[in-house]
Amino acid sequence: MSDMTTNSQVQHARKPEKTEFIIYFAIIFLATLPLATITWAIAAVRSGSMTDKGPIRRAYRQAGIITPMIFAA
Repeated sequence: MSDMTTNSQVQHARKPEKTEFIIYFAIIFLATLPLATITWAIAAVRSGSMTDKGPIRRAYRQAGIITPMIFAA
């Protein structure tokens, strides 16, 4: 009887290309930036404080949430 486990090939999950991820992230970041700026400005006017998270941080966070969802689908 032969041992079939020694020559078996291991199937690894395919990871998305890093370049492709960065391109999608950049596109989503640029798309969310205008809306993040508007919501930041409204929040700043309502609260009277500019210390809340800035529009770039908000857009970066949204892109960080949305982009992995695309690759997980």
